[in-house]
Amino acid sequence: MMHTSQRLPRLTTALPGPKARAVIERDRAVCSPSYTRPYPFVMDRGEGAIAIDVDGNRFLDFAAGIAVCSTGHSHPDVVAAIGDQAARFLHMSSADFYYEAVVELGEKIAAVTPVGNGPGDARVLFTNSGTEAVEAALKLARHHTGRGLVLAFYGSFHGRTYGALSLTSSKTTQRRGFGAMLPGATHVPYADCYRCPFGKSPDSCDLECVDFIEEYPFKRTMSPDEVAAIIVEPVQGEGGYVIPPARWFARLRALCDKHGILLIADEVQSGIGRTGRMFAMEHFGVRPDIVTSAKGIASGMPLGMCIARADVMDWPQGAHASTFGGNPVSCAAALATLRLVEGGLMDNARLQGERLMAGLREMAARRRLIGEVRGLGLMIGVELVTDRASRARAVMETRKVVEECFRRGLLVLSCGENAVRLSPPLIIGEDQSDAALRILDEAIGAVETGA
Repeated sequence: MMHTSQRLPRLTTALPGPKARAVIERDRAVCSPSYTRPYPFVMDRGEGAIAIDVDGNRFLDFAAGIAVCSTGHSHPDVVAAIGDQAARFLHMSSADFYYEAVVELGEKIAAVTPVGNGPGDARVLFTNSGTEAVEAALKLARHHTGRGLVLAFYGSFHGRTYGALSLTSSKTTQRRGFGAMLPGATHVPYADCYRCPFGKSPDSCDLECVDFIEEYPFKRTMSPDEVAAIIVEPVQGEGGYVIPPARWFARLRALCDKHGILLIADEVQSGIGRTGRMFAMEHFGVRPDIVTSAKGIASGMPLGMCIARADVMDWPQGAHASTFGGNPVSCAAALATLRLVEGGLMDNARLQGERLMAGLREMAARRRLIGEVRGLGLMIGVELVTDRASRARAVMETRKVVEECFRRGLLVLSCGENAVRLSPPLIIGEDQSDAALRILDEAIGAVETGA
């Protein structure tokens, strides 16, 4: 177990340090300029929720590789599982051959994913990433229904390959310059109660955003009997960690059932214990027909999944597969991850999330930049505004807050135009939650005062 002092940030050089600067210069010469790096952090090694850079500076990691390192950095159980499997064989391709690790993981995922009529009423297709899982879900929905149209939501992020990108609408930069998208995708407003496009408040809302689907696209641009699926993030990730009301999902489910449309829940970022439940859809009491998962499933190893009702995943041999999907080493990491998540980390995500939310609400009462705090478990968004009455987005200030956190030893990322996301490993303790709150408070204060 790490000593208490090793669980918290400790900076020993100016940032970036000399070794970090050297790596960054080498990176600029050979790596794609399309990567988004909000600050000059260069990873060397990790221990739990601590990320250590090449100059020996210790950072408290509340980004977790974009919500990927669910069990922390290099959890010994996951490392052991990876080593054991690697010593046996590294690859055999589940698309053409059988091996037990992929079957065991499929059995486990089918038992815990809220699709179909209950535990076990699911089949799993394995991929390498979230965007591949979305591509598979899109193809499966079209194949099963025989329909070609798909409805998605403004603010969504489903991936960067062409099919997934056609469903994505969080930032124009993700689409700019790439020409026509996949035909058949239409976007409608998401249920963002803080920024309701229909001018409603939670007290006056009658789910006009669902009525809009029936009254506009379904009557004017896309016949519902030609719509294969509605794809939705239970919590919008890149869109700002936005949490819709539970009754919105019930209405979406009813809308899908009315027109024979499949409901796809994109749980790539929200799934595998992050919200305090195995999947975020469990908070809303609605069972989708297809679920996509990736990120936190294998603690950092590349793995994605398209999970569907057994009767929906009815395509024939050769219709879809992946050479590397369900890699045995990634499957071993995923099985170890699931044991840890079910063995206490999911409950810890709920408890630490409650602690962080309480601290953030207290902070919001003092910090004029904070417009709203929202979260489920350890998927928390802090939306920053320049004026609470108009809710004007504090875009530049959000970038500065993220940078100020880095300068103080806390790794966070932004989401949407003006929100700070907190998505730490599910292993964090009270001391680390409190340290993150203190640093975030200092960072926001520095930006407010211009210090």
